[in-house]
Order: sequence, then C-alpha cells, then structure tokens
Amino acid sequence: MRVFLITLFVLAGTVSHAQSIKDVSWLEGTWIRTNIKAGRAAHERWIKTNEGLQGWGVNMNGADTTFVEKLRIVSKDSKLYYVADVSHNKESTYFLITEITPTSFTCENPEHDFPKKIVYQLDGNKLKATISGNGKSIDYLFERK
Repeated sequence: MRVFLITLFVLAGTVSHAQSIKDVSWLEGTWIRTNIKAGRAAHERWIKTNEGLQGWGVNMNGADTTFVEKLRIVSKDSKLYYVADVSHNKESTYFLITEITPTSFTCENPEHDFPKKIVYQLDGNKLKATISGNGKSIDYLFERK
C-alpha cells in the first residue's frame, strides 16, 4: 500500500496542467512602448474575448500609422498559441506557447523566418517583449497605461 501511495504521488506530480488563457490574462490592458525614437509612438492593446485574448500592436510616426499587427492568444488541443497577423505575411503565423510562469510566457515557431521565438515578461507595471531568431534579438519595453 505504501509503494502504491508513493507511486500515486509521483505520477500526480508529473501530470502537466493544460494551458489556459487565464495563465496569460495579466497581459490584458494597454501597454505604451517606452524605448522608441523621438517623434514616434507605439503600443500594444490586449482584451479578453470568447476565443481568448485579442491584441493589436500599432506603431506611429507623428500622426501617421506606420505598422499594425493583429495578435491573438488562442487555445487549441489544450495548448496555447500566440498568433500574429501582419500585412507582409499571406497567412497568420502561429507560435506554440512552450513555457508559462505567473509573470512570463515563451512562444516558438522554429519554421518561421523571423522571429522564431517571442518572450513576454511582466515586472509590475512594466512589460518586456523580446523577439529573436537567427542570431538576432530585439527588445520592446512597455509600461501599462
């Protein structure tokens, strides 16, 4: 009986919990980019929807919108995916969320040209998003509005 209970506890500890949108709900809100050139502005905005999280990344040069990225975080087959829609790609790009902590997540798509990896890290009211791949890395720093 003792061996059975020990085995049961070991097996219970190795069962991974299914990823949930709740695990990344801290991303909700408007994030103003802080490391950007003078005269420019950028932000990401995330809202909860019935399908998961919906986001938009917008870059501005003065009053002109220079870049818009539609983003989503969706659940499929008990896994989460970060999905990016940008005008220069014909189709949506799916990144599998491979790691989640209470204040960060990592998503990857090794088949994509760039980026291959995206990491979001929360630190209080600050957010750092890093895109990387092919020996290149770019940090985007934000503060919650």
